[in-house]
Amino acid sequence: MKKYKVAVVGATGVVGNEMIKMLENRNFPVESVRFLASERSVGKTLKFKGQDIAVELLTHDGGKGMDVALFSAGGQTSKDFAPSFAKDGCFVIDNSSAWRMDDNCPLVVPEVNPQDLVKDKKIIANPNCSTIQMVVALKPLHDYAKIKRVIVSTYQSVSGAGSKGIADLEAQAKAYGKGEKMPEPKKFPYQIAFNLIPQIDVFDPNGYTKEEMKMTNETMKIMGDKNIAVSATCVRVPVFRAHSESVWIETEKPLSPEKAKELLSSAKGIELMDDVSKSIYPMPIQASDMQKTYVGRVRADISCKNGLTFWVVSDNLLKGAALNAVEIAEMLVAKGII
Repeated sequence: MKKYKVAVVGATGVVGNEMIKMLENRNFPVESVRFLASERSVGKTLKFKGQDIAVELLTHDGGKGMDVALFSAGGQTSKDFAPSFAKDGCFVIDNSSAWRMDDNCPLVVPEVNPQDLVKDKKIIANPNCSTIQMVVALKPLHDYAKIKRVIVSTYQSVSGAGSKGIADLEAQAKAYGKGEKMPEPKKFPYQIAFNLIPQIDVFDPNGYTKEEMKMTNETMKIMGDKNIAVSATCVRVPVFRAHSESVWIETEKPLSPEKAKELLSSAKGIELMDDVSKSIYPMPIQASDMQKTYVGRVRADISCKNGLTFWVVSDNLLKGAALNAVEIAEMLVAKGII
């Protein structure tokens, strides 16, 4: 089997660490690996398949001789460095929002639109975490009944905000448990422990946050259908890992819950967890560190013809980020693109 030279940019971050784990756990055919990051991380060592590998400084020459680079170092870093990597023939799979809506860059979820991966598009965008898990569930339903409209409310874990978000929840929960004064939040605008914050990212003039508009715009691009209307409300919740979503759809063709369950249960990447008689449904505690997207609570909307509602849970650091990026790399190999 052919093997590939792989770079991980932003290797010391939360998602970067998960990318390394996914490359190892999924046995991606790695010939050699480089871990690249900013100057403050240079010299640190990270393990890959039992070996200690030193973190190197990210430079514009970092893509020379590499086949694929997984980027998770922030939007500005991606804007600055991804073109240099691509120019040197390296495929860039970028986890930031920098390239997602660029017409020249595919925005890919392998279960949904693998056909968008082509040889002459070297920069490939990894979608927003909350968008990924939703479109995985939407795809089989859209293929069968054509979705006209989506209304989604997300319940997003603190790990979606990186290590500082995790630290906020940890510190506040510990203080509460000890009866101590609640520490001031360092990442979120308000206390997150035992609270919900109905704001992720900044607000646009239309009253939606940028996170919510990502779900709207990215869904249409990934699904290849600009006629799908999407309205999202994104909420940060005091959960460490895995995002949950309440999704409502309206379809052109009638779609019964039974048919929807049949479609979902046979779709790639999905595990149906739906037996309300036994209180079986997906929860973030079950989805953490798991590679699938879980769907449950599938039911007809009693207020609308051709309406269906369901619950979707997935690990935001895995399928929502690192796993999807590695799956894109796997698809590049499977299609003979690299």
